Amino acid sequence: AQGAIENMLPYQRKLNKILTNFLSADLPIESPYIKAREVKRVAIVAFSSNTSLCGAFNANVIKMLLQTVGEFRTLGQDNILIFPVGKKVDEAAKRLGFQPQETSATRSDMKMYIAGEIDRVELIYHHFKSMGVQILLRETYLPIDLTHLVDGEEKEKEEEVQGGEIANDYIIEPSAEELIANLIPTVLSQKLFTAAVDSNASEHAARTLAMQVATDNANELIQDLTKQYNKSRQQAITNELLDIVGGSMQ
Repeated sequence: AQGAIENMLPYQRKLNKILTNFLSADLPIESPYIKAREVKRVAIVAFSSNTSLCGAFNANVIKMLLQTVGEFRTLGQDNILIFPVGKKVDEAAKRLGFQPQETSATRSDMKMYIAGEIDRVELIYHHFKSMGVQILLRETYLPIDLTHLVDGEEKEKEEEVQGGEIANDYIIEPSAEELIANLIPTVLSQKLFTAAVDSNASEHAARTLAMQVATDNANELIQDLTKQYNKSRQQAITNELLDIVGGSMQ
């Protein structure tokens, strides 16, 4: 799982850089994915695990989901759609009184956004940084936000767009407009897949850490109980010896 996300992230970042480079240039691009609308209906895609025993992994996702739902409460419950990926967040959505939507590879929300049925899509998932650190993220998936399309580390390396022209000397066929029209859905689909892989790696890391902590706690408990047992046993033997010595003296 760790290898999968570490191999996937460079590919995603490169795609994001290419897309950012094109969208930042002064090109006559029309795409339903980049147009912001008044938010009247929102979709929330949240990633969790299917089982427990992974520390606060699921609790943090559910807490973030509650916070996000709270921010959009003024829209009305019928205008907040939850797309759960994982049984734990699915159960949490039902406890909140929502009817979870079918995820079906979580692409249905893209179609609903194009059709104008929803005006905003939020992602909630864990980002795998290391075995000991998993960062809970909440990102705006749709409409595309250029300011968050590339993370902080990549922004420093990102090609600059000057004079309304594309920084890299790309050879584009058949046209930049048609390329971007095909590139945006590809980047969006790949983003969802990366979020799923990222969440999966984070879950395994959180579960490994939780089991290690549980093992350490169990070992400490065993040591404490062993000490108590030995002290009790030693005290019992001492009392027996005192009784024997006391009886012989009489």
